[in-house]
Amino acid sequence: SLSLVQLQHQGSPFSDPGFSAPELQLSSLPPAAVSFKTWHALDDGERLSHAQGAFLALTQHLQLVGDDQRDLNPGSPILLAQLGAARLRAQGLLGNMAAIMTALGLPIPPEEDTLGVVPFGASAFERKCRGYVVTREYGHWTDRAVRDLALLKAKYPG
Repeated sequence: SLSLVQLQHQGSPFSDPGFSAPELQLSSLPPAAVSFKTWHALDDGERLSHAQGAFLALTQHLQLVGDDQRDLNPGSPILLAQLGAARLRAQGLLGNMAAIMTALGLPIPPEEDTLGVVPFGASAFERKCRGYVVTREYGHWTDRAVRDLALLKAKYPG
């Protein structure tokens, strides 16, 4: 997975076996850690709206992490290519969600700058933490979005 490849390139503690830091979050990125019960209780429009906001943020964050990693790991073309592919996939999922929201007559939230002012003086360690959180949340949100889109397709065929 992208987050595993990303971790392997960051050195210790990130590359240590079994590394996990669920407490690390970014205030600019909606966390995917919502209980199944809570998520299931939302209606289709609310789920789509939450996911749309998350993927808008993720496309911007993946661009930032790509820039960070180009600086931190310039000799890792595979990692950089995977980050680019993840960003394209996030944009593709955004397009799918927008099409479904339009078909269901739901308002599409306007695109906004989710990053705000990025601390460009962030240390290498802070940028590695940022990359870890972004790739982890990307994996969780993507898994959820793929499942939700399949359920919606079954519910609203055509």
